[in-house]
This record gives sequence, C-alpha cells and structure tokens, in this order.
Amino acid sequence: MRPSVCQGPDSAWNHSWCEWAYFDSMARSSRPRSKRQRGSIAQLPSGALRVAVYAGIDPVTKRRHYLREVIPAGPSAAAEADKVMRRLANQVDERRNPRTSATLDQLLDQHFAVLSLEPNTISAYRELADGHIRPLIGAQKVGALDGAIFDSFYAELRRCRRRCRGKPFLEHRTVDPHDCDDRCRVHVCRPLAPSTVRKIHFILSGALKRAVRWRWIALNPIDQAEPPSQPRPNPQPPTAEEAARILGAAWSDPDWGLLVWLTMITGFRRGELCGLRWRHLDLDAGVIQLERSIGQRSGRTWEKGTKTHQQRRLALDPETVALLTAHRARCAARAQAVGVALAGDSFVFSPAVDGSAHLKPDSVTQRYGRLAARLGIKTSIHKLRHYSATELISAGVDVRTVAGRLGHAGGGSTTLKVYAAWVSESDQRASTSLFSRMPARPQPVVATIVAPSAEARSPYEKIAVQLREAIESGALAVGDPIPTVAELAGAHGVAPSTAQRAVSLLKSWGLVVAARGRRARVLSTVTPPAPAMSDLRADEGILAEVDDTQPGVDGGEAAMAAPQLWAITVRGPDGRRYPPRHVEEDIDRPDTFRPHLVAIARMEAPLHTDSGENWVGDFELEVREPDKEHKDPERTLRWQKN
Repeated sequence: MRPSVCQGPDSAWNHSWCEWAYFDSMARSSRPRSKRQRGSIAQLPSGALRVAVYAGIDPVTKRRHYLREVIPAGPSAAAEADKVMRRLANQVDERRNPRTSATLDQLLDQHFAVLSLEPNTISAYRELADGHIRPLIGAQKVGALDGAIFDSFYAELRRCRRRCRGKPFLEHRTVDPHDCDDRCRVHVCRPLAPSTVRKIHFILSGALKRAVRWRWIALNPIDQAEPPSQPRPNPQPPTAEEAARILGAAWSDPDWGLLVWLTMITGFRRGELCGLRWRHLDLDAGVIQLERSIGQRSGRTWEKGTKTHQQRRLALDPETVALLTAHRARCAARAQAVGVALAGDSFVFSPAVDGSAHLKPDSVTQRYGRLAARLGIKTSIHKLRHYSATELISAGVDVRTVAGRLGHAGGGSTTLKVYAAWVSESDQRASTSLFSRMPARPQPVVATIVAPSAEARSPYEKIAVQLREAIESGALAVGDPIPTVAELAGAHGVAPSTAQRAVSLLKSWGLVVAARGRRARVLSTVTPPAPAMSDLRADEGILAEVDDTQPGVDGGEAAMAAPQLWAITVRGPDGRRYPPRHVEEDIDRPDTFRPHLVAIARMEAPLHTDSGENWVGDFELEVREPDKEHKDPERTLRWQKN
C-alpha cells in the first residue's frame, strides 16, 4: 500500500499519492504509440501477398466489403504490398473505391426494377440484356468494368449476333421439338445491327449512371468506351405508284381502306390509329385531336399516352372529312342492324359492332404486310408514315410543321436527321423561287453553236469549202486521206493553225474523220443538211495569210492538231454553277462539249432535266484552261433548243 505522502531522499519536495499517480499517467501518455494498420497482408501458398482493406458494408449483400489486390512473389513484394495497402486506404478515405462487389447482373436487376418507362420499352430492354449483355459480361463486377471490356464487348456483338465460336452448327427454326426442313440451315455469322448495338450501349450507360448516383462506384466506366456510331437514317417510303396500288387494293374493304388512307394523310403511328376515338374528331371543324395510343406486347394490350407524351391537333382536308363522315354512318348502321348503339366513347376502328374494343397494333401490321406481299411490294405500314413526311416536305411544307404533324420532339431536329434528303430537294426548289425574284444579271458573251455564214469570209472557211467541193465532186473518195495540215498551210500560204481549223470544220460537217496521231480521211461525200453550211462558196484566187490563233493558244501545228485539256463548268437555269470537270476536247469543235453538258446536267440537276434534250438550251457551259478556273471563261457555250 502506497504511503499517503511520498518523500524523496532529500526532503526538498513531498507529494501526495494522487499527485504521483497523475505524473505517472502523463509519462505513459507521452510515449510513442504504435499506428494501427488499415488493412491486412497475408501470404498465399504460392508466395504471393494478398492485400485487403476494409471498405464498409456492401449495400447489396449487407456484408463486410473489402478491397483486395494480390502482389506477385518477389524480393520487393513486401514493399509493394505496403504501397498497395496505402493506395487502397486512400481510395476508401476519398470515397473513390467501389462500395460493393455486386456484378453487372445484379445492377441490371435493380436498374430495371426502378426504371420508369413504357412497359414495351422495359420489356425490350430486358430482352436485349438477357440475350446479349448477361451472357458475355453479366458476371463482371461493377467496380472492375472499364473501357477495354466494353470495346471488346461491342466488337464481339459486331462479329456474330449468336456469339458462335467459329465452329459450324445447324440453326434450327425453333427450339421446340420439330422435323427439320429447309428453314433449318447451317449457321452463318451475321453481325448485330448497329442500331441494336447502340441500344445496348444506352442500357449500360443508364444502369451505370444509376450506380454512380447510388455510390456503388465513383466513376462511370462506360465513359471510357467508344460508343457505336449513329446509323444513317434510311426511311425508304413507298413510291407514289406503289402507294396508289396499295391504296387501290385496300379500298376493297372500306374500313380498311380508310385506315390506310388516314395513315398516309396524317402520318399516325399504328398504335395511335388503334387508339383513335370518335370524341377526338371534330368533323364540322375538320380537326383531329390525338391524345392516346394502344401499346401491345405479345398478346397483352393497354391504352397509354402517345410516344412523345404530347397531344397533337391536325387539320383535315375536305376529302378525308367526307370519308370519316361516311365511315361513322356505316358504323352506326351496323350497330343499329343488331339492335345496339355506338358506345359513347367508341373507337373509330373497332372489331366490335358497338365500337367498344380497339384494334390490336400487331393485327394491323400483319394485315398490311399480307396486302403488300400480294402486290409484290417490300414495305411496312410504318413506312406510310415516312411517305406522309416526304410528300409534305417535297410539297414545300416547312420542317417544323411536318415535325408537329408527325409528333417528333425537338422542334424538328429529328425530322431533319431522318428526312434530310427530301429537305435538300425542297431547298433546291426554294433557291429556284428566290432566283425568279432576283434582278437580272449581266449576260456574258455567248458563243452559240451555229454553222458559218452563207459566204466564206475567213481563210479557214475558204479552205474547208474547197476541200468539201473536192469531196463532193469525187476527187477525194471515201477513205482517201486529205492533205496534211502542213500541206494545206503551204499550198494556201496560211499558218498551220488556220489549216487545222479548216480540218476541224470539215470534221464538224461530218465529212472527214481524224484521230490523234493519224491522218484525216474522208468519211462521207454527202454534207448533212444545213443551209448555213451548204451555201458556203470559196472565192477565187490565192488566199492571203492571216493569223487566226486563239488567245492563249500556241499557233503551232502541235498545239492545234490534237484536243486540249479544258476545265468545264455547267451553269444551270437557276444560275447555280456545278463543280468543274476536266475534259480533253477541241475548242474549235464546240459540238464535242455537248455530251459533257448533258451528262453533268442530268447528274447535278435532275429536277431540270428529262430523258430528252429539249432542256439543253436552258444550260450554259463555261470553258476555261485547267489552271484558270477563277478567271473569266475562255468561251461560254449555249446550245439552241430543239
């Protein structure tokens, strides 16, 4: 037992027992305390070290959750394990660690359970997840997902939709017991459609965003992946001739014909037509109010809002109003014939006499498919919606109005993406309309293709007339060579370029034929009927030498003896210039440029051309040297209308 008073060897100080205990406890607290480890390091039988750090309670399994990492055996394994343990501990402190060891399958289950979408959409999402996501990466832990895993996953979907291993096998037409026929075929790898791969990407993105909000993971790993590209829209509406055939066949049943007609006129979706009630129609005002739609999954149907959850109010033309009025009268007569009255909230298209039941969307699709198959037309009822949109745009209706009638969200952005080709055609017509209101522009000097005048005035015309007379008189027979350019130039005392122009004029008359490196020969002894050509007569006497070289063209025989490379630009009737092309022709034979104008105009301006060539006079052809496209044309050609 301690004394009540502590006396030291020298009685300089005395303390009570309580004071002594206080000093003793202070001395103990000042000693260095060993730091508690945040995790554990265990050695495995292989010699590797396993690091484990406690990260809290798993919100899914409600068990203790650890971050684990294995360090390979080696001389520096212990030091590396210490570094890993500190890193994992920092992740826990900064809340950057995954809080759960849940798999992607578990995340998808909970994601679909709280997803607020249409039943059809959720069912489609579940089918894609069960068919493609779960078999390949469903067992992966959410915290272990990264961009490399998703990129490999998308690559596999693009390789084969059945995820085969490269070995041949038989694809049966059904999983039920059956006798195989020609529908059971050897498997051929087919990639999953790009639009389907993109839907799978959106499913994963939504689920992982929810995992971030739930703090299962700190970062969304799908942001590190490259999403599939957006497929290019390709509406493929039926042509006007196909639409007429479909409508003509559908009118054999007036009720069915009206449904097809209304689809073409309004662009309604099939579920919207099935959900249409008489109270949505104001036939006196010619207006239809779309509020509801019918959804279907397998055999189950339900009434719901429209796809974009917005109501639409559309004006109807008098013909459609008259057809709907007649249809209502037929429905009332059928109901009266069996002693019932139309229900107060009856459907416009109904299999029931009193209109109390709606059509099934799948039944509408199947009946339309059978109709198109009988006519030999490859189409679907949804493409009548595309037909309505393209006809409106082609008629010049603005995109926002078309989007409103179709029920597209985004103020027309969806309409622009899907129907860009038809918007381009409408834009071309708009540019033509604007051109008609523009002030007149100064007209260029046009070299119209006509024959020489009735009197041979220039030296090259006189040479050509003399040669023509020699051909017509029989002095030069068919197949005989005509004098060379050098011989003609020497005999008439003119420049070689002038002699070459004379030969070119004979070629344009169809009297001689010439090719590069070969001598010109007589082709025919009959000049084509053209008064301006046949009336040319040469003056008597020796012709004087003149310089007839064209600006920018060398006067030597080598430059004029062969066609030259030119840059030609076609100018349309609306003043628009199309991209230049390079051709090799003779500038002194303008008629050789005409086929180029015809081909370019038909390619670039199909709205201003047809199968004939009466439209050729509406176009101009500007001819320039290849390196002078920015300068004034060397010559502008315009052909007279036939």
